[in-house]
Amino acid sequence: MGIYSTNEALKLAEEQGLDLVEISPNAKPPVCKIIDYSKFKYEQKKKQKELKAKAHKTVVKEIRFGPNTDQHDLDFKTKHALNFLKDGNKVKAYVQFYGRSIIYKDRGRELLENFAKSLEDVAKVESAPKQEGRRMILMLSPNK
Repeated sequence: MGIYSTNEALKLAEEQGLDLVEISPNAKPPVCKIIDYSKFKYEQKKKQKELKAKAHKTVVKEIRFGPNTDQHDLDFKTKHALNFLKDGNKVKAYVQFYGRSIIYKDRGRELLENFAKSLEDVAKVESAPKQEGRRMILMLSPNK
């Protein structure tokens, strides 16, 4: 421990058969340690891997409706979405329009809005219902 010149620090490291590793280059004076560099790199990789393993991966679950989906089916799928949201997953709910059912866009929007309203205590609307081709999509993410 102490403040040494670069040459002195390198000499000390060489005497011990170790490497001089700069830990904090922006500090005044820069902070260095005399350690085995390969061991240092190994420990850094290990820490990075551990952090990566702890990170939660977001999963998007999809729920599909038709424009003529009945109330019972809506309730059934709402229960599934509730479980997905409690597990910390995002939910992508969409109404798929087939053939001429595309003329019932207002029914699809109403269906998605009711779906979002029934889940408002556990989820927030990430993106409002919007039309993408033959699908009207709503994204929900869990409240935290």
